This record gives sequence, structure tokens and C-alpha cells, in this order.
Amino acid sequence: MQIVLLERIGKLGQMGDIVNVKDGFARNFLLPQGKALRATKANIAQFETQRAQLEAVSLERKTEAEAVGEKLDGQNFTAIRQAGDTGQLYGSVTTRDISEVVTENGFTIERSQLELTTPIKTLGLHAVSVSLHPEVLVSITINVARTDEEAERQLAGEDVTIEQEDDEYEMKSIDAFEDEETAKKAEKSLSDDEDGEDASSNDAEKGADAPADSD
Repeated sequence: MQIVLLERIGKLGQMGDIVNVKDGFARNFLLPQGKALRATKANIAQFETQRAQLEAVSLERKTEAEAVGEKLDGQNFTAIRQAGDTGQLYGSVTTRDISEVVTENGFTIERSQLELTTPIKTLGLHAVSVSLHPEVLVSITINVARTDEEAERQLAGEDVTIEQEDDEYEMKSIDAFEDEETAKKAEKSLSDDEDGEDASSNDAEKGADAPADSD
């Protein structure tokens, strides 16, 4: 479908550009969001009469977005989730989750403003881009941890999954050591029993060979 852009959109183009896009993208996003019009003669003429007004509105929104961006850029937000020892989440952190976390901390953003290609599925610090305006892009960090204390350790640069793996290895080593000690004790006990049986057997043989007492 051929459309005329009413604002700058990513790699598509600038305001006023006439571009070709997939029908689904146009119908499901660009047209209902008021970001473009079908590139008919009537719509192109309508755009030209409104260009100055649209540019003024875009400039105003850009200024507002830049003000918000100065406060939002580089901020850290914590998302508490359950995860296994290897850091794999029992679930994931989606754009909806991130939008809610950021909004709860005083910044109102929509899911559509977040540039996240795939959901977050591991513990750790994850950089996420936020498009506050077609010309204002900032970055935030989503700190995914199991507890607030763990989140603080991750911010300090600690990999919390390493400790879990070390602890697991240590426990396995302790179990192996205890099993080895138990085996040694069992082996020693068995050896002692065999020695006792041999001694008893020798005593019995000696008694059988001894001459009987005469009256």
C-alpha cells in the first residue's frame, strides 16, 4: 500500500514522504494510529494544507519528549521474577511488564514505545530502548532479579548465577566426600568383621587339634 507519512517513522521516512508498506502494517498500525494516510490525491492535498500545523505539533511533542528523555535516559528499573539457579526465568518479562514497571516509577510510557524484539527470559541487567518521539530515543535498564537484595548485587556488577552454581558444586562435593567417607567406614567395618571371623575360625581349629585331657 502507498501512504503519505504524517510524521517521521523509523526507517520509513520523514513527514510528507510517500512510501510503500505492507497492507497489514498500514491497516493495523500506521493508519489507525494517525501516523499516515493513504496516498490518494485528495489525502496528499489535505496533508499539504496541514503540513505547517503538523510540523508545529511534532516540534512541540519533540520538545516535551526531550525533557522527559533527559530524566528517563539511563534509569534503572527492577523487575522481581522467579528463576532457577542457572538464571532462567519461570516465564518472561514482556513490553507490557516493562511499561507497568516504568509507569509505577513515575514515567508514563506505552508498550508501543518500547523496542524489545524478544521477551526477557534470564536474570540480569537488560538494556531497552524507548522511543519517546520519532526523533527522541533513550535507553533504560531493566534489572531482572529474584529479590531486591539480589537486584542491588547485580547493579554492583555481581553475577548472581555464579554463586548459585558454586554453591551447587560445593554441595555436590560435600555429598561426594561424605559418600566416600561412608564407603571407607563401611569397608573398614567389613574388614574388621572379616578379621574377627578369621580369628574365631583359627581359635576353633586350634581347639579341635588339641589332645583331649585324660582322667
